[in-house]
Amino acid sequence: MSFFAILFALMLEQARPLQRDNPAYQGLKAWAVSVRRSLDAQVDESEQVLATSPWLAVGTAVLVPVLAAMGVYWLLLATVGWPLALLWNVAILYLTLGFRQFSHHFTAIRDALTEGDLPAARSAFAHWHPQADPAPTEQGLLEQVVAHSVVQAHRHVFGVFVWFTLSMLLGLGPAGAVLYRTAEYLGRDWSAQPSAGVQPVSERLQAAVQRAWWWLDWLPARLTAIGFAVVGSFEDTLAGWRTYAQKAPQDNDGLVIAATAGALHIDLGAYGMPNGLAPQMQHLYSLVGLVWRLVAVWLLLLALLTLGRLLG
Repeated sequence: MSFFAILFALMLEQARPLQRDNPAYQGLKAWAVSVRRSLDAQVDESEQVLATSPWLAVGTAVLVPVLAAMGVYWLLLATVGWPLALLWNVAILYLTLGFRQFSHHFTAIRDALTEGDLPAARSAFAHWHPQADPAPTEQGLLEQVVAHSVVQAHRHVFGVFVWFTLSMLLGLGPAGAVLYRTAEYLGRDWSAQPSAGVQPVSERLQAAVQRAWWWLDWLPARLTAIGFAVVGSFEDTLAGWRTYAQKAPQDNDGLVIAATAGALHIDLGAYGMPNGLAPQMQHLYSLVGLVWRLVAVWLLLLALLTLGRLLG
């Protein structure tokens, strides 16, 4: 069922991309705000609070959507059967996968660079990644685009694949996909600067949600890096991974970027491969090919797993 759910969800997402402000996203945003207002304790050093309070907020925000997704899956499987359970999995994956949620930004930057319009490319990148300061040179911007693109591909695609597959193997339905994407959203939202009039997130809650996100992304980040080694330059990918892991063992995103630099044999500055090639326009196309090859490998593995379970 995992293979067909992912395949159908990818096809649906390519045919009808989910808009950024979709009802599911708005619902998650409202849920996160509600949990934070209720459970985030703003205290000073003189006050006494339970040490588990930030983890209570994180656990509530993450586990309620997870349990809901899992409960509906079990209910459909027990009362109606696997066809509707499969449709539920497809629906959850459609909401949690996000190729087309970021690919249009990538395409706009690539098209602007192809036309030699560096200011337009820098503007498009700033719109996509507001926290970054777009590099003034084309090569510097290419480094930023490659790094940010692969992190987005990992978070929107491969990380979801990993947790969805694990939860399906454990009989939990699409709970893993919801777990991963909810934690990823909270890690960003609760660490960002609040808008005007909104109470800032406490430091204790920020630390807790970042720690939870790190643990949940630890395995997917390494599986993505291994996948890039398989579909790219194997030795260079492992070399880039080892080198960066020695410098920043706690940086999951950096590990994925370093593996990408090795797989494409390009120099991405702080992420390793100093002897690699300087990023060029063709490397953007190579990056797209790298990502789709890894998607194909995932689908092949899931197809073999599904076939083995059917024959077994």
